[in-house]
Amino acid sequence: MIDFSQKKFGIISLGCDKNRVDSEKLLSIIKAKGGEITSDAEQAEILIVNTCAFLNESRKEAIFTAIDCASYRNGKLEKLVVTGCLPQKYISEIYASLTEADVFLGTYDYDKFFEALEKSYSGERVDYVGSGSAEYCASRVLTTPQHYAYLKIADGCNNHCTYCLIPKIRGKYESYEMEKLVAEAENLGEVSELILVAQDVTRYGTDLYGRKTLTELMDRLSALDNIKSIRLLYCYPEMIDDGLIKAIRDNEKIIKYLDIPLQHSEDRILKLMNRRGSRESYLALIAKLRESIPDIALRSTFITGFPSETEEEVEALCEFLRQAKFENCGFFCYSKEPDTAAYKLKNHITDAVKKRRVKRLYGVQHEISTAKLSDYRGKKLRVLCDGINYEKNCFEGRAYFSAPDIDGKVYFNAANAVQGEYYDVIITDNDSCDLMGKTEDYYG
Repeated sequence: MIDFSQKKFGIISLGCDKNRVDSEKLLSIIKAKGGEITSDAEQAEILIVNTCAFLNESRKEAIFTAIDCASYRNGKLEKLVVTGCLPQKYISEIYASLTEADVFLGTYDYDKFFEALEKSYSGERVDYVGSGSAEYCASRVLTTPQHYAYLKIADGCNNHCTYCLIPKIRGKYESYEMEKLVAEAENLGEVSELILVAQDVTRYGTDLYGRKTLTELMDRLSALDNIKSIRLLYCYPEMIDDGLIKAIRDNEKIIKYLDIPLQHSEDRILKLMNRRGSRESYLALIAKLRESIPDIALRSTFITGFPSETEEEVEALCEFLRQAKFENCGFFCYSKEPDTAAYKLKNHITDAVKKRRVKRLYGVQHEISTAKLSDYRGKKLRVLCDGINYEKNCFEGRAYFSAPDIDGKVYFNAANAVQGEYYDVIITDNDSCDLMGKTEDYYG
């Protein structure tokens, strides 16, 4: 038997914030076993790569990361574990070729982590994909700054968008029990910002309770003393109803921000994507949200270069952006993924054209964002301090209209600022993404 309490463990988490939560739960299993956790990969005796496989580029990154990590065998590394979405979907393809890895685990196999690891120490390469119980784990070792944390409220997806592999990697939509989520959130400690994530948070409860129960979950979470505010990511437009709008408007702990992945604006492309909305319904929803919650910040993501997309449809999407006036947007080139319905469509578009279209869309959004941010000049803005930016020699933080990692920042000078605390910042300047300012007590 291996005494794992004498081993140092490291983890590299790739992909989305939902993957990050999985990594944090695996770290809690390691910690419960007595293992030491290190953030320095070179010091790890057992190194885990938690992978993403959503796009071809994600799969390449996962494989190259695993290969790079194998170089640590020249130092202290004894075992390399590859887990997550890549082995979950592609184990039959990567097991024989990715010989750098000693252990493979899927997305729901963490309860078998030490069993698989023990077996690998006997000299075998181990494939434990699909062996786990998928049992819910409430314990976490946070890898985010201590003042904010993600709470994954569901896994999988039922939407079957024609470009997306998620249902074939993660399976059907599965909500986690509300009692367990509330207990998990309560055990996170003092959290300035709790960020709810799932492939579609607005669908929460439909499978488990037979109805949408996101607003009930929000009420339960906001009643916790240790949770100071709550942010919602990934809200599908067709699932946003009057009850959710009212809950966001009336609950002081809910940040007035919604991330609504629309993916396109034009009806023909939306139909090809198997999206349920339309240009008209999207604009109506945006208008309703802004009328019901005047200060709400809206974010979205869009895919361009979808098979058969025309230049006219791209220009129409540009005009849609000008009408919608999102605070923040992300734009992505369509990725031709095997095992998706869109893979078989005709009239695929070249990479060069897709990249040009992404650049065009970002150009339009930058104009919108610059104008919106310019309105804050000379005004006082409430900012959550995320820490010190040593490169810029100032503090950095976020206003309510910015989520961590994906949106812009507020860079500010202050006599003093503490991570996780809020400050009133007078805005002095901006670009297309970020704001600059200072607190009233700063005289530099």
